[in-house]
Amino acid sequence: MIPAHGFAANGPRSALGPMRFERRNPGPQDVAIEILYCGVCHSDLHQVRNDWGNTIYPCVPGHEIVGRIVRVGEEVTKFHQGDRVGVGALVDSCRECDACRQGLEQYCEGPIGPLFTYNGPATPNGHNTFGGYSNIIVVPQRFVLQIPATLDPARAAPILCAGVTTYSALRHWKVGRGHKVGVVGLGGLGHMAVMIAKALGAWVHVFTTSPKKRGAAAALGADGFIISTDNNAMAAQALTFDFILSTIPVKHDVNPYMACLRRDGVLTLVGALEQLEPGIDNGSVAMHRQSFAGSLIGGLPETQEVLEFCATEGIQPEIELIRLDQVNEAFERMKAGEVRFRHVIDMGR
Repeated sequence: MIPAHGFAANGPRSALGPMRFERRNPGPQDVAIEILYCGVCHSDLHQVRNDWGNTIYPCVPGHEIVGRIVRVGEEVTKFHQGDRVGVGALVDSCRECDACRQGLEQYCEGPIGPLFTYNGPATPNGHNTFGGYSNIIVVPQRFVLQIPATLDPARAAPILCAGVTTYSALRHWKVGRGHKVGVVGLGGLGHMAVMIAKALGAWVHVFTTSPKKRGAAAALGADGFIISTDNNAMAAQALTFDFILSTIPVKHDVNPYMACLRRDGVLTLVGALEQLEPGIDNGSVAMHRQSFAGSLIGGLPETQEVLEFCATEGIQPEIELIRLDQVNEAFERMKAGEVRFRHVIDMGR
């Protein structure tokens, strides 16, 4: 076993604090990765606080991992010691179902579904999986990603969740040149969505409740800026959008945004993973044959694809570097919407 240390929560109301544990020794197909950077995702906060009712404690969060390979199994062919690599939200799956065979491991239909980087439980022993708020991780080579040399390693970390989550939805619904696209929320996911949609050729507008984000939206390339609490501004956008991506990480009313979709338009939710309140007014939706959908992160091929896409297009997340022992403060700032736009833990600080 490999001695490891990180920061963990021991309950829904506890602060994260130091924890020592063990990682397995690399198997024939595994690599051991020294963690250099790890992004702080809003889902980390949800999971630590047990907002979804499924948290296993102790919980070591973190699924936007960039690091350096320090050991490889004897059957590993894709990587070498010293390679700079990434690990996103997945560390295994059944590998045999239809979804896995198509490279959509996030939708694994096997007996336990996808195995997430933290808050497992792992098989076959049922132990919890521990994430990237730690110094080392062991992962099968199939679930490890190459980090392009042109990407700054710290800024590459959020691409592994925030980047692929927004990219996957935009690509699946074939967003491209000439489409009018709305991005609801301008946080970690939202700022990535603006840059990616713009690079895909879309005409991009930001919906937000915060007027102070106008300058940031413009700097990211947004073509329009809409205050979603301004009824007149929202009414002016009725039936004009081809696609809207909601990145808000908590339950919210989607009906005002559905009203902005043109006929056959699609609103996809990638932020909130919970029951919506209020529900959707299907009378209005049916009148314009609109669609409401959800989307979950991305599979391994798509995650590698978005890394290459960001490298080619010069897209790099806006981040604030922190130490591991500053993560509790980072959670509070994230809840208050004060981060521009992603905290990333520098494990060497």
